[in-house]
Amino acid sequence: MSSPILQRLALQMFWPTSDPFLFCAFHNDLYPSANHDMTPAASLNNRPLGQDFAGIDGWRMYHGKRIPGFPGHPHRGFETVTVVNKGFVDHADSMGAAGRYGQGDTQWMTAGEGIQHSEMFPLLSEEEKNPLELFQIWLNLPSKNKMAPPHFSMLWNEETPTVSVTDANGIDTCVKVIAGRYQDAVPLPAPPHSWAADVQNDVAIWLIDVPEHAEWLLPAATAGLSRTLYFYEGEQVALANFVASVNEAFVLKSDVDVLIHNQGKRAKFLLLQGKPIGEQVEQQGPFVMNTRMELQQAFADYRRTEFGGWPWPKQDQTHDKCAGRFAQYADGTIEQPEVD
Repeated sequence: MSSPILQRLALQMFWPTSDPFLFCAFHNDLYPSANHDMTPAASLNNRPLGQDFAGIDGWRMYHGKRIPGFPGHPHRGFETVTVVNKGFVDHADSMGAAGRYGQGDTQWMTAGEGIQHSEMFPLLSEEEKNPLELFQIWLNLPSKNKMAPPHFSMLWNEETPTVSVTDANGIDTCVKVIAGRYQDAVPLPAPPHSWAADVQNDVAIWLIDVPEHAEWLLPAATAGLSRTLYFYEGEQVALANFVASVNEAFVLKSDVDVLIHNQGKRAKFLLLQGKPIGEQVEQQGPFVMNTRMELQQAFADYRRTEFGGWPWPKQDQTHDKCAGRFAQYADGTIEQPEVD
C-alpha cells in the first residue's frame, strides 16, 4: 500500500502552504512580565526595534517599538485567519472596527478590496510571564471576490465547536473545528465572500490535541484537496506507520485515512485543507491579486485612498488594559463572548 504522505517539510516560523492557503506564521513567544502600560518589563536596548524577529530571550517585538506586534499596515485580495491559543491580540482597522481577542479565540478578516489593520500583543500580567501562541493563516480569495467589501468577525473560543474522540484505550483526543465540518460539529460561519463559505470547497482548519498513548484517525476527505498536517508541539508520533517528529509538516493525500499513534508526550497539530482555487497568484508584500496590473492598481489605490485612512490616534493602537475580550464592529455594535 502506498504512503499517504506526499511530502515532509521542516518547520520554521513561517510554514509552507498550498493553494488555497498563501501563508501560515506560527508566533510562539514567552514574553516577560509587563509594565503598567502593557510594555515588556525588560530592556529593549539590544533589539532592532521595528524589525525584531530574532527571538532574543525567547520573544520578539516584531514591528512594534513599545508593545510587540504589527502596527497599522494594508492588505488587499485575501483573508487573514488568526487563531490565538495563548495571550491576546488588540485589533484596530480602517473601518473603525476594533477588538481584543485571545485565549482560544479566532479572528477572521476579509481584506477584500482593501483594509488597513493593526495587530498588537498587549502584555496584561505584571506579576507573571505573558506567553503568546498564535497562528496567522492567509487564505486566498478567488478573483470574483478579491474586491469584496472588507469584513471583520470574531469566532469566540466559547462558541467554537470541539469534538472529543475516544480511542480503544479510553483516551480522548480533542479536535477544535475552526472551519470545515468534523463528525457532527458544524463550524461557525465563515465570512460571506470566503472560499471557506462554500462547503464544496472542503476548507478545514482544525486544531488536534492527541494525549500520550492515544490514537486518532484523520478521516479521508475527497480527492484532489490540498491537505497539510503541521506537528508543532510534542516529541514523536507514528503517522501512518512512519515516525514523525515535532516541527515537521506533512503534505497528505486527501482521500486516505491517516492514523496518528502518540507514544510520546502530548502532541498538537494544525490541519489546513481545501480545494485549490487554481488561479494565477501575483503577490507583493501585503497585496495578493491575479495579475501584475492588478498589483500595480492596488498600490496606486492605497497611495490615493489609504483604504479609508486610519481613524485611530496611534499606528500601534491598543485598548484599555482592563477592557477584557471584545469586538467593536464598524457599525458601532459591541460584542463580548459569553463566559460561563
